[in-house]
Amino acid sequence: MPKAYVYTRFGGPEGEAFLDLPKPVPGPGELLVAVRAAGVNPVDWKLRTGYTRPGATPKPLPTVFGSEASGVVEQVGEGVRGFAVGDAVFGNPVTGGYAEYTLLPAAITAHKPDSVSFTDAAALPVAGATAYDGIKQLDLPAGATLLITGAGGGVGVAATQIAVASGIRVVGSASAGKKDFVESLGAVHVLPGPGLQERVRAAAPDGVDAVFDLVGGADLEAVAGLVPDLARLISAGDKPRVVTLGGAAVVRLRTAAVLEEVAELVVAGTLRPYVTRTFPLAEAAQALRVVEEGHALGKIVIEVGA
Repeated sequence: MPKAYVYTRFGGPEGEAFLDLPKPVPGPGELLVAVRAAGVNPVDWKLRTGYTRPGATPKPLPTVFGSEASGVVEQVGEGVRGFAVGDAVFGNPVTGGYAEYTLLPAAITAHKPDSVSFTDAAALPVAGATAYDGIKQLDLPAGATLLITGAGGGVGVAATQIAVASGIRVVGSASAGKKDFVESLGAVHVLPGPGLQERVRAAAPDGVDAVFDLVGGADLEAVAGLVPDLARLISAGDKPRVVTLGGAAVVRLRTAAVLEEVAELVVAGTLRPYVTRTFPLAEAAQALRVVEEGHALGKIVIEVGA
């Protein structure tokens, strides 16, 4: 039976395990995909702790980890158009990505361009698409200044590249160990934590036009007052807090068209997924720990199949 990495109860890493699970059967509108790679995101371990996305229904336990996957179509569900067995695809799995097989909803699944690897494609459905949606939502003109908190993580790296390519000046907060990396993306680096507002003012003496927050908490509160128009204060890191502050959550479009557009940015060289570490499926726990402990630089991906 196919292997999958799951959590069997809510809480810490002690609830994680490998299980042999039946191969999923695609329902109407779904694709059965042999997974080639799965992206690792903070939301993966947060769901294990019992966190539930607003408006979402908790999945039954055991639950397979992973909200990004790329792979090859093995079976097409009823009513699906535009996909065939053997197609290389990527998207947000219904049944988790840390597995040898998963189901993808055809309506929000995209074909993988030949020039994009399965590993890079697996970094796009959450991190790349969230960054793309956020930058589009802010709708900043060239020459504007954007502060991105958490600029060294998966979403931050993608958002920085998309913004810089659009002619936007980026100030990015990230740990000292990520300074050179953030600056290599074209951003001005500032350290997070106490005193962040003052450091941002020093880095951008003419002010910032928008904030794209990816960390939330005290850092989000510290920089909210820097934005002259709260419509340009958005967060994918702390949605309740940003709304309380007068801003808004990143509006996720979750469409195949967005995935296709993000993939085309990769093809054009505008966006590099920056997968900095890969792990085999057998080391899924180690991959998740890197992200959960906050040590990820860029994107972490689990490589599953050949």
